[in-house]
Amino acid sequence: MGAPYDRGLIEDFGRFRYFSAGMWAWVLHKVTGWVLIGYLFAHIAVLSTAIPAASDPEAIAAGTDLYTRTIQGLEGIFLVRVLEVGLLAAAVFHMTNGIRLLLVDLGIGLEREAEGFYVSVAVTAVITVLSIPVFLPPEVVPW
Repeated sequence: MGAPYDRGLIEDFGRFRYFSAGMWAWVLHKVTGWVLIGYLFAHIAVLSTAIPAASDPEAIAAGTDLYTRTIQGLEGIFLVRVLEVGLLAAAVFHMTNGIRLLLVDLGIGLEREAEGFYVSVAVTAVITVLSIPVFLPPEVVPW
């Protein structure tokens, strides 16, 4: 067996155009899984800052506790709202592709895996677009 041939960085990146639907499904499933894990840790870190202040019932009732101020501060940032839409898209795609993988593992739809991937992408797109008015402020959404 000979030594591996170094094709160079440009040619390695050019291989993406030859990926089939199954390869894109695998790549996107892994990426969305890592995004969801990263979000989980960030979510725990943000919420854990409110634990010491959660014991004051008067502050909670008045809405001046640390948790409420943190969430209101984050929700006031437009980028955070856009990232929430992206998080929803990642979660929906990961879920629908996971269902597709479950069905394929059960032997359902083995001959139509590519179509299942395209359905996962379409369902993700529809749910994400329909949820934009929920996440973004009304003055930004054009409809």
